Amino acid sequence: MQPNKQKKNPFWVFGAAAAFVLAQGKWLLTLLKFGKFGGVFLSMLLSIGAYAILFPWGFAVGIVLLILVHELGHVIAAKQKGLPVSAPVFVPFVGAMINMKRHPRDAVTEAYIAFGGPLLGSIGALAVFGLAYYVDSKLLYSVALSGFLINLFNLLPIHPLDGGRIATAVSRWLWLVGLVGGLVLILYHFNIILLIIWVMFAYNLYKKFVKHREHGEQRAVSASFLIPAEPLIEQGYIIPGEEHKRELPFVTYSDLEGQQYVRVVWDSLSFQGTIPLMQQGLIQRTHVTRLERVQREDGLHLMIHCQVDYEPYENDKYYEVPNAARWKFGFAYLGLALFLIAMMSMVHKVGNI
Repeated sequence: MQPNKQKKNPFWVFGAAAAFVLAQGKWLLTLLKFGKFGGVFLSMLLSIGAYAILFPWGFAVGIVLLILVHELGHVIAAKQKGLPVSAPVFVPFVGAMINMKRHPRDAVTEAYIAFGGPLLGSIGALAVFGLAYYVDSKLLYSVALSGFLINLFNLLPIHPLDGGRIATAVSRWLWLVGLVGGLVLILYHFNIILLIIWVMFAYNLYKKFVKHREHGEQRAVSASFLIPAEPLIEQGYIIPGEEHKRELPFVTYSDLEGQQYVRVVWDSLSFQGTIPLMQQGLIQRTHVTRLERVQREDGLHLMIHCQVDYEPYENDKYYEVPNAARWKFGFAYLGLALFLIAMMSMVHKVGNI
């Protein structure tokens, strides 16, 4: 009689690798510190460890890898459009994110980059489903199901989810659908992460279309500059007091990547300082909010605290999308959503989950 062969968990390799990583954590951290993608691997390991608290190791590894595939979809799409992006950073129980070093200049580009994530993520989940069917693994079926769900969740037309960004190229009326549908989903099946995203989305819509509709939203950015005071004193210049305030003349300009700068000038102090804005804006005024005397080894210095008041500028041409592109993104958006719903139903049926 031959002994019965036990069916091995298909994720035993990942479990062993994770155990090795934890055992060699100090050594690996030293390597990660010097690697270009060290932060990616470290945040992945932290996410795997966090998910493993609630789920089996195999599931934790699988779901993090599918999230990675999803984020790589955004990275590939951004590269195709010539936009530099950072490597993905994982946040346990939230997902992962990439930082765009230059923002898209039109809604079509934004939608294209947003669509890349759920598209490649869905392909990754489909591959896991195929493997689950081949080896008949409940664990892999669960990973595939979660992968389909994650990508479907990201298609909700709510900023900053991918669906909310795709909606910019289809119709901004979809944001209203996301606002109402998201609330219904929260009431029907409460989820704290969805609630936080929905509240932020609702508040942003309120600011954009209600609160600041007439006068615009007022924002400010501050910066401090240290200049030597000794040359000014030698020239007989009287250093202003710490409560001194004044408006400063300025010039503003943008580089080829769309980053806007404000250069402030204080002629009597022979001072010029450059302040970057977080976004494109209409400058209202630039002014000194406070002066501070700082004594250093090389003499007295003056710390100039400046503030730029501005109104965020939104170019209406950003949302001008050709009808052909609207239909293309609309059909692709709806088709992917229906595909994910169908695959989730199939996983339940085939995998008996």
